[in-house]
This record gives sequence, C-alpha cells and structure tokens, in this order.
Amino acid sequence: MEQFDQWPVLGTIASPADLKELPAEKLETLAKEIREYLVFRVGENGGHLASNLGVVELTLAIHRVFDSPVDHIVFDVGHQSYVHKLLTGRKEDFDTLRAPGGLSGFTKRTESAHDPFGAGHSSTAISAAIGLAEAEYRKGSNAWTVAVVGDGALTGGLAYEALNNCPRHLRLILIINENEMSISPNTGRLANHLARMRTSGSYLKTKEVTSGALRHIPLIGRPLYYLIRRAKRGVRHLLYKENLFEHMGIRYRGPVDGHDTDGLIALLDNTKRLGESVLLHVKTKKGMGYAPAASDPNAYHSLPPKGKTPVGETFSGAFGRHLCRLAEGNRDLCAITAAMSCGTGLEPFRAQYPDRFWDVGIAEGHAVTFASGLCAGGLRPVVAVYSTFLQRAYDNVLHDAALQELPLVLCIDRAGLNAGDGPTHHGIFDVALLSALPGVTIYAPVTLAGLGHSLEEALTKKKGVSAIRYPNGGQNAETVAAFYPHGTDDGQPLGVRVWENGVADVPLTVVTHGRIATVALEAARALGKVGIGVRIVLCEILAPYDRLAHMVAPHLCQNVLFLEEEIRTGGFGMCLCDALERQGTMAHRHRVILGTENGFVTPEKGKSMLQAARLDAENVQTVAEKMIKGEMSC
Repeated sequence: MEQFDQWPVLGTIASPADLKELPAEKLETLAKEIREYLVFRVGENGGHLASNLGVVELTLAIHRVFDSPVDHIVFDVGHQSYVHKLLTGRKEDFDTLRAPGGLSGFTKRTESAHDPFGAGHSSTAISAAIGLAEAEYRKGSNAWTVAVVGDGALTGGLAYEALNNCPRHLRLILIINENEMSISPNTGRLANHLARMRTSGSYLKTKEVTSGALRHIPLIGRPLYYLIRRAKRGVRHLLYKENLFEHMGIRYRGPVDGHDTDGLIALLDNTKRLGESVLLHVKTKKGMGYAPAASDPNAYHSLPPKGKTPVGETFSGAFGRHLCRLAEGNRDLCAITAAMSCGTGLEPFRAQYPDRFWDVGIAEGHAVTFASGLCAGGLRPVVAVYSTFLQRAYDNVLHDAALQELPLVLCIDRAGLNAGDGPTHHGIFDVALLSALPGVTIYAPVTLAGLGHSLEEALTKKKGVSAIRYPNGGQNAETVAAFYPHGTDDGQPLGVRVWENGVADVPLTVVTHGRIATVALEAARALGKVGIGVRIVLCEILAPYDRLAHMVAPHLCQNVLFLEEEIRTGGFGMCLCDALERQGTMAHRHRVILGTENGFVTPEKGKSMLQAARLDAENVQTVAEKMIKGEMSC
C-alpha cells in the first residue's frame, strides 16, 4: 500500500467528498503534490505521464463541482484518468498501476463505480456520455454526465457522429481539452480550427453580464438582446469564420484556461445552471508542471517501467529502417499512420520523405480507405498501425481493399499479448479477422531481417492485401539461434523453419508462429529432458492457409499441437488445421489448438500475461504430455 508522507494534502483525499471539504486555498498545493506524485509513481511503474500532468486542475475542478459516482465522469481514451483515480478511492493502490492484478492504466468499469465507462481507444467518450445522459434523462434523474475529451480524439470520425446526434435537452457537459497533442502532434484542419477559436479570458464573463442586463430592460430588452446577438455572430463569423460546434447546434463556451482551478470551478458551476447540453473548450498544456514533459510531451506520453532493460533495435525501428531503404528505389512507395508516427517507427520516413508521408490523425478507417484510393491510383502505400487499432478499420480492409483486390500493405505493430496496457491493447484478434478475408497474405516474421524480407515480398504483389504482423520489442536471441543457425539472411525463402530437441523418437509436432516460438522452445527442451522428442515448425507466412498446409504437412507427427498468441476461435490453428484436413493430412492424428481461450486476458497478481492466458511453457508442456498419453485431443 502506497504511503503519502511526502504529499500530506494528497494523503488526506480518500474520496471526492474529501476534496469538496478541502479549503480552497489548499487546492494549489494539492495540484502541486499530485504532479510530484505522478512523476514519481509513473517513473517507477511506467505509464502515461504528460497527458495526466496536463489535466490536474481540470480534474480537481470537475470533482469539486460534480458528485461522482452519482454524476458520471467519462474520460476519452482513459490514459488521462490517473488524477481521477487518485481522487476516487484508489490512491493507496496506485503503486500497483499497470501491474498484474493491479490498477488499470485506463478507466475500467469493474475497477470502480467512479468509472462509468471503460476506454482504451480514442474518440468514444462523446457517444458514451450521450448514452449515459440519455439514460439518466429517461429515468427522470438529475444526474449530470461530464465527458473529458482530448482534442486528438476529434481527429476520429466517431466523435463527429456523436456530436451530430447530441440532443440539447440533456444534462451533459462535453469538455474538449485542447493541448495540441494526441500521441503525435495533432494534424489536419480540425486541429487548426480549434487553435483559431476565440481566446479572450474575459469574453465569457462580459458576455454573461451584458446579456443578463439587456434581457431585464422592460419591453425593448429581449428584442435588443437578440438583435445584438445576431450582429455579434455576424462579426464573429467574419473574423473567425465558423465555429463548427455552434453550427452543429451545440451550445459552446470557451476557450478558457484549463490550469485556473478557481476559474474552472466557477465556470462549471455556471454551466450547470444552464441545465442543457454544453460543449466547454479548455486549453491545457501537456506535461504541465514538469519541465522535461512540458518541453517534450511526445517523449513523455508513455514511459516504460523504471529499470526496464533496452532491447536494442525494435521491430518498429527496423520497420522504419527497411521502409526508408525500399523507398530509395521506389518513388511510388508511401507511408500512412493514424497519429502513431513515433510508436510505429515512421519518424525517419517522415523526415526523409515528407512528401510521401501522411499522418491522418486518430482515424484508422480513413487511413485504410485513403490508402486503398492511393492503391487504385497506382501508388504503393504502407499503413502502419497497432494491432489493437486495426480492429477499428476492419470494414475498410474488407470492403475497400480486400474486395477490390487492391495491393494494400498493412504493417501491424504490437501483435500478441501486451503487458501494462492490458486487454484494451492486446493484439490478439488481427489473425482471426484477416484470415476470414479472401486473398489476404499474412506474414509473421520473428527476426528483424525477416520483417524486411516480408515487406519486400509484399510490395511485389500486384493484387490482394498483405499484412505483416510483429510484436512490441525486438527479436529473441534464443529463437534466432534455434531456427536461423546460419544467420537471419541465409537466403532461404519465406516459409517454414524446423527445429527438433534431439530425442530420436519424435511423437509431437508443435506448429507455431511469432514471438511465442520462444515458449515452444522452452517447453520442448523440458520435454526432451524427460525423453520426449518434439519437432517445432515455425511459420513465417500464415495465410493463405492452403499454401501453408503444403509446407507444414511433411513435418507432422502423430500428435500436433498448434500454439498461437492470439484468439483461438477462427485463428491460425483452426484455419491451418482445416486446410490440412481438407488436404487429407490430419487423418488419424491427434490435434490440440492452444490460443487465448478468453481474449480479454487480465492476469491476477503474481501471474504473467502468458500464465493468465495459459500459454506459458509449463502449461504447454503439460498439454503435450497429455496428448502423447492419449489423454487430450480435439
């Protein structure tokens, strides 16, 4: 349990009620202590720092004015909710942040009644908040719903679908937190629109006083008020062009200083009295109060745990390097990312080929369809995207790329289970989703060189989607030594690699791919010590499965264990097993498919992610032994 001796004011806050009782003159001290504590704790555990430093005063003001959990507070993405967690009874457990069995790095409904809606992806808060507010309205409740939405979320189309359906009658406050950053700096017309909107600090106060006085003048007051308002809007639209939100029929207030706690409290109190849906525009600084994060918020967006050993070159870095190399000889090659140029390794490409690079914001669906249009126009776009975010563009991959047989290349980062961020960021669904689409080729390189070879081959294809998936971090030295004894550039074509544990009699073949090959190796070596021979077939290409089945078939033993670090249903094991059965290869063989039975994997305290998914070496060994004894098959 965390101790707060260094932060005495924060130590007194166990609930929002305690915050409401705190003397106003101590709010500034509390904000300072929260920032100091976040820098310390996130520096130890890892997590999102800059975004949370930017919303300290805003979160304090919200909890000072509203009554959570009766009132609902929804955070977009959720990575800016750390201050909210500290104020809502989770302070003593904050040292477990992002650890197995500990606090989530995002909002999570099962974690606290103060988290009415969970979120690990962007642009969902407005839709969810409208739903919560509408539910309260239909129940006759007086509860308010407040959504805190980063301006980066407004580069996602779902936010505008929600705004287009935002009723006026709800007790709803949508707070747009403008800090000019999502993960990478915000880009596009919408970010520019926010930056141009009116900024006078005295604007709102003058507006409220003047309008109130005018409307109380007998007989001529109200007509005069509406005449002046129309004239003012005309002048404002002349000077500022258009306010998008007001043109959508949403009452707008702002921008205001998001680091003025007293001003925010007064404004939120005043906004509540309006009794209707309001969009409040606040300006904050990401990394506020901590100089390194404020000067480089991108670098401090997400920190690794303290003491984490660097892995050398990562797959993300290798992807960027390979893409730059290939672009030298291919002027049609271009790159697209959805607000993740740093995370996906595309910064070198952005710098070297700025005219062939697009960051479309948090708009994965647009990224894929835009890339499909580039394909149709004769260019060779590569879309770099995290596996967990590709889910948002599935319809676009299916309808706009695969159906039209366009040669789109998807480079899918963070494939597999991902510790820290938890189930919202597990990259375990892409294989099953893509395997269902006709004409898709799926590559699964386990070496940095293999990633380059996969990219080279994918870019030669004239039609059909190619997907290259790889994990967070770098290549595993043990896997490289086992499957690539002559080096990762040994000249062999992409296909399958085979390794055996040295026992003469081999009753078991493990068919696997990707990072989990290291688990297969560990289990096979343990089985070898008890005299059980194991052959491992490592697949560098997955789909098309009929092709893979022909490569795998000669290496199959009596017992076949398919091992994958993704969802089992509809995934690699099931698709390959089906292809082998249709080719007549699986007759009279025992088979077991091991994948994530429960796709939303959350480890208990003291367990690793692989143990939680029952994909650790010990469980693989147990399953293998049962198969060989005839005790387990499917």
